[in-house]
Amino acid sequence: MEKKEKLKPKLFSVMKTYTKQQFVKDLIAGIIVAIIALPLSIALALASGVGPEEGLFTAIVAGFIISFLGGSRVQIAGPTAAFATIVAGIALDPTKGTSGLMLATIMAGILLILFGLLKLGSLIQYIPTTITTGFTFGIAVTIIIGQVKDFLGLTYTSSGIETIDKVKDIAGNIGTINWYALLIGGVSLLILILWPKKWSIVPASLIAVIVGSVLVAVFDLPVATIGYMENHKTIHYEIKAHFPTFRLPENISFDMIRQLLPDAFTIAVLAAIESLLSCVVSDGMIGSKHRSNMELVAQGVGNTASAFFGGIPATGAIARTAANVKNGGRTPIAGMVHAVVLLLIMIFLMPYAALIPMPTIAAILFQVAYNMSGWRTVAHHCKASPKSDVLVLMLTLVLTVVFDLVVAIAIGLVLAALLFMKRMADVTDVHGWIYDNDLDEETDQDNINLKQVPKNTRVFEINGPMFFAASEKFMAVASETDEDILIIRMRSVPAVDATGLLALEKIIDKCEKNHVQIIFSHVNEQPMKVFTKAGIVKRVGEENFCAHIDAALERAIKLSDS
Repeated sequence: MEKKEKLKPKLFSVMKTYTKQQFVKDLIAGIIVAIIALPLSIALALASGVGPEEGLFTAIVAGFIISFLGGSRVQIAGPTAAFATIVAGIALDPTKGTSGLMLATIMAGILLILFGLLKLGSLIQYIPTTITTGFTFGIAVTIIIGQVKDFLGLTYTSSGIETIDKVKDIAGNIGTINWYALLIGGVSLLILILWPKKWSIVPASLIAVIVGSVLVAVFDLPVATIGYMENHKTIHYEIKAHFPTFRLPENISFDMIRQLLPDAFTIAVLAAIESLLSCVVSDGMIGSKHRSNMELVAQGVGNTASAFFGGIPATGAIARTAANVKNGGRTPIAGMVHAVVLLLIMIFLMPYAALIPMPTIAAILFQVAYNMSGWRTVAHHCKASPKSDVLVLMLTLVLTVVFDLVVAIAIGLVLAALLFMKRMADVTDVHGWIYDNDLDEETDQDNINLKQVPKNTRVFEINGPMFFAASEKFMAVASETDEDILIIRMRSVPAVDATGLLALEKIIDKCEKNHVQIIFSHVNEQPMKVFTKAGIVKRVGEENFCAHIDAALERAIKLSDS
């Protein structure tokens, strides 16, 4: 385990002991992962409202760069389902379009680089699991709803961007089902479900693509494919075999940047969460430890480059990373091989992608959505978690489906933060003790109940953080004190914020006005730094800051006798 995380790509570390045997394993793993990534990259691009080439551009450019610069030994990056709804929302918005998507992706890349350089990799863990679970399930629902049209072969010209509009479109045009499309989609879905149970070596998605394409071509079925509409004459997507080409975003303006900033921030946070989660999973599989900050920098560079070469947002893909590990990949070379193989496929075989049926793509995305939904985790939270956590989860889920991911994450985080502060305020309390003539003195270094409090002295113990949500409770220390000496015991106060500091200063003001001497007992490191910086230590006197309660009580006796 590394004592201090380096901002250094894993590739540069593993190459010191790289062998020919490992290169062969990485080569095989990279080829297999490329075969898996091919249909997924195309399907996820179409679900994101862009063309199939954009999905492959993303897997090639971002996949290569993130493996080259990344902080993980085995991470495989590319387009993922997590981005589908937010990318589609940008790409299909007439005020933003593909140029807006490109700019948002570049901005997200820059944010990710800053996250890494500022060493914020560890902060991602502070996003509550209820929020990530909620929006992940919500994304799965939106993907499924978005693919119903192609799976059923429904016919309607205009389609809404929002999920609720898509539901209305489906309900209003359900009578236009293409039974041939449903047949192809059903066969593809069965292959995806049943094939891995007996033949897991060859990816089920590749078999589904081949079988679906052959059935439509051989029997000349009136089913839309990636390249052609149902009549097989009208162009659906024009697919060309070519290298990714460098381009710049158009119509850049400050207003556009401001408009896209929430989307860019959401993309950056999603990329950080999913990539680091994938790193953690893969660490457990190979017994390694990733470099989170370097991974964020690599994600940022990869996303920026992806946008400049016509791609969409990318992040670490857990399924593809797991496939890499299972097939022997142990270094970033495997991820780089996967990108190169995809590039070769795109140059020599890309025109054949036009024959892939849209219902097959929909079936692949149905399975992707099911696998990512985490419905078992949702059910477990609903059964075992506190009601407030379930509220955050369900609200995030519903907002993701009904509105969009930006709104869902923003409101979810605010609500989670408010609930957390309420819980902290609930566990923060103040207890007081005064002189008890009937109490026998006993030896105990911790329990104030077993200690004799001197005459004319009151002891208050604060439990929990002194922060704004609990500030009212602290004022009881001043309002209930009519003795000559006040001992404030703070062994259970881990932190003090600005509002807590202000409340404490008010207590000191009132005590000084009433000629009450304050003694502090067992002040922890963070509060002590705050008190020193604010001048409280100098104001009260260093001699009145005692290491533990016994010393504070002795100090009170000394002051009483003087």
